[in-house]
Amino acid sequence: MGSVLFFSFMGSLIICMALIPTLAASAGRLAFIDVPRDRHAHREPIAKVGGIAFAIATFVAVLVWAPKDQLILSSLLGGAVILMFGIWDDRVGLSYRVKFAGQILAAVIVVVFAGIRVSSLPFFDDLLIPAWLSVPLTVMVIVGVTNAVNLSDGLDGLAGGLALISFAGIAYLAYQVNETLLVLLTVSVLGGLLGFLRFNTHPARIFMGDAGSQFLGHYLAVAAILLTDQTRTAYSPLLALFLWGVPLLDTVGVMIHRYVQGRSPFVGDRSHVHYRLLACGLTHGQAVTLIYVIHAVMVGCAYLLRWQPDGLLVALYVIFAGGLFGLFVRMPKVTVWAEGDSSSIAQPRVERASHPWSVGEVSLTILYLAIPMYLIGATFVPREIPSDAGFIAGVLTVAVLASFFLPSAAPWAVRAALYIGSTSVMYYSDVFPREVMAKVLTPVNVGVAMLAVLVVLAVRLVGEERFQTTPLDYLIILFAGVLPFLPGMTVGDVPMGLLTAKLIVLFFAFELLLNIRVSAVTRLGIVALVMLAGVMLRAWWL
Repeated sequence: MGSVLFFSFMGSLIICMALIPTLAASAGRLAFIDVPRDRHAHREPIAKVGGIAFAIATFVAVLVWAPKDQLILSSLLGGAVILMFGIWDDRVGLSYRVKFAGQILAAVIVVVFAGIRVSSLPFFDDLLIPAWLSVPLTVMVIVGVTNAVNLSDGLDGLAGGLALISFAGIAYLAYQVNETLLVLLTVSVLGGLLGFLRFNTHPARIFMGDAGSQFLGHYLAVAAILLTDQTRTAYSPLLALFLWGVPLLDTVGVMIHRYVQGRSPFVGDRSHVHYRLLACGLTHGQAVTLIYVIHAVMVGCAYLLRWQPDGLLVALYVIFAGGLFGLFVRMPKVTVWAEGDSSSIAQPRVERASHPWSVGEVSLTILYLAIPMYLIGATFVPREIPSDAGFIAGVLTVAVLASFFLPSAAPWAVRAALYIGSTSVMYYSDVFPREVMAKVLTPVNVGVAMLAVLVVLAVRLVGEERFQTTPLDYLIILFAGVLPFLPGMTVGDVPMGLLTAKLIVLFFAFELLLNIRVSAVTRLGIVALVMLAGVMLRAWWL
C-alpha cells in the first residue's frame, strides 16, 4: 500500500508539472486566457489551464494505481463531467443556470452510481437518513461546496492552497481508519495540486480556471462525505464542516451580507474575506497566508476533535463562524484597486549586492556544494534499488540530456530529474535500509537536517530581494514541521511523515538554488545526471 500511495502521489505531481507548460503554450489558440476585469487581481492576460492539468494528472494516477471498482470509476465519471462543464465555462462563459446543471449532473452521478450519501445527522448517530431525503440532501451539499471553492479562487494560490490543506487533512483522517480507497483518491489529487501551486503562487503564471476550482470543490465535497459516512467510519458528519473550513464560511457570509443589503446572493462582488483583508492594508501574500493559517487551524481541529461529542464540535464551529462573519461587519469592502497596489501588481525585485563573506552568502555557497555531495552519496545508502527505478532513471537521463538543446525546457527537465531521482533514493533508503542505518538518526536524516539549517539561513540572511518567500513556501514548511510528529504515519517500517519532511527540505533547497543562482540549472542538471547514473548502476549491476 505504501508504494502505491507513493507512486500515485509522485505520478500525479510529475504529470501535472509536465502538462502545464504544454497547455500554457496552447492556451491562446484554444481560448483559455483569463483577461483582467474589474473584480480581478491581475493586470495581464494569464492562461487558465492549471485545472485541466491537475485534473488529468489525478485521473491518470487513479486509473493506474487505484482498484477499478464502482466507487472509483463512478467518482472519476463525476469528476470528468464537472471538468468538462468547467472547461466549457472557461472558453465561452456559461450562465449560472448551465453551471448549476453541470454541477447537479456531476453530483447525481456520484450519488447514484458510487452510492455516496449524507447518511446521518449530528446528534443522531444511530439514525440513518432515508434515501428519499439523503439523495437530494447530498446533491445539494456537493453543489454547495463546489461553488464555495469556486468562489474562493480570488487571489493567487488561495483556492489551491486551501484545497491542499483540506485534502491533506482528509487523507490523514482516512488513513487513520484504513479507508484505503479514499486515501488513494485524495493523495492523487494532492500530487497534481502541489505541482500546480508551484506555477500559481503570487505572482501567478497559471490560473486553474473554473475547470480547476469546480473540480476541486466537487472532489472536496465527495471526499468529506465519504470520510464522515456513518456506514463507513465512526467520524461525526460535523467534521466535514471543519474540513470545508474558510471557503464554506466565506461563501455563506457573503451571501448573507448581499441579502441583507437587498442584492442577489448570486451576483458577484468584492465582498469576500480575501478582498476585505486587502482593503485593510494587507499585501497579497499576507492575506493569503492569514487565510491559510485560519483554514489550517480549522482542519487541525477536525483531527484533534475527531472523537469528541457533537455538542463540542458545534460550539467550536459557531466560534469560528462568528469570528469570520464578524469580518463582514467590521472590515471595509474593496471598491477600487489602488494604482500602486502591490497586491495586484508584481513589483520588480531590486538586486542588492551582498557581502561575499556574509553568513547568508556562505550558507548559500555551502548549500550549493552540499546538495551535489548529498545526492550522489545518498544513491549508495539503500541496500538495494529495484530495476524499475533504474528504467525510470534512464528515461529521466534522456530527458535531461535532450533539454540541454532546448533552453526553455531545461529548468523543468532538471526539476523533474531532481524531484523524482531524490524521491526514489530517499524512499528506497527507508524501504531497504542497511543494517547499520536502520535508526532514525541515520547519515541520510542527519544530512537532511543540516541541509534544512542551511536553507533557513540562506533564505533569512541572503534577503527577500533575491528570494521572495511565498505563502506556498510557508505552507510547505508547515507540512515539513508537522508531518514527522503525526502518529500512525508509517507503512510497514517506513515512517512516511519523516520521509515526506525530508523530501520537502530537498525540494525547497532545489527551488532556492534554481531561483537565486543563474548557473544552477546547468550545474544541477549535471548533478542530476550523476545521481541518475548512480541509480541505474545500483539497480542493474550493484
